[in-house]
Amino acid sequence: MRTSTAARCTALTALGGASLLLLAACGGGGSTYGGSSSRPSQAVHTSGKITVAKTSAGRVLVDPRGRTLYVFAPDPRGHSTCTGSCATYWPPVPGTDAKRGATAAVSATLGSIKRADGSSQLTANGYPVYTYVGDHARGQANGQGTNLSGGQWWVVSPSGARVTKTPSPSAGTSSSGGGGY
Repeated sequence: MRTSTAARCTALTALGGASLLLLAACGGGGSTYGGSSSRPSQAVHTSGKITVAKTSAGRVLVDPRGRTLYVFAPDPRGHSTCTGSCATYWPPVPGTDAKRGATAAVSATLGSIKRADGSSQLTANGYPVYTYVGDHARGQANGQGTNLSGGQWWVVSPSGARVTKTPSPSAGTSSSGGGGY
C-alpha cells in the first residue's frame, strides 16, 4: 500500500510540475508583438505631424515616425471594429496626432474617434487609421492588401482615400510576399 501511495504522490508531483512548465510556456507578455492590445501604439508613439512618404504602394500617409498608415475595410466612418488581438497587430494611431495636424502635402481631413476602451484614435476622412507591426522600417507597406484580422487592409493616400492596388513585384518588393526583413 505504501508503494502505491508513494507512486501516486510522485506521479502527481511530476504532473503538477509539468503543468506549471506548460503554463509558464504559454504565458503572455513576452511576445514579439507585445503583451496587450494597447501597448504597441502607446510604447512606441512619437509626437509630431502626419506626413507623406513614398512606399511600394505609392505616396501614402505616415505617422511622425514614418510608419505607414492603414485603414481596415470593415470599419465604418467614425467607428473602429479592430479590437483585442487585431489591435495588437494593427495598433491604432493615437487621436492626439489629429490635434498636431499634418504637413502641407496632406489634404485628408484628420480627426479622432473614441474607441471602446476609452482611448482616442486618429481618423482620415472619418475612417480610423492604424499602423502594422509587420512594417519594420520607414517606407514599408507590408500590410497593403492583406486579408487579416477579419478584413482587408489598405494604405491611405495623402487625400485620405484607400489605395486598393497592391504593389507589383517590380515595385521593389519581395516576390515571396514577406516584404522587409
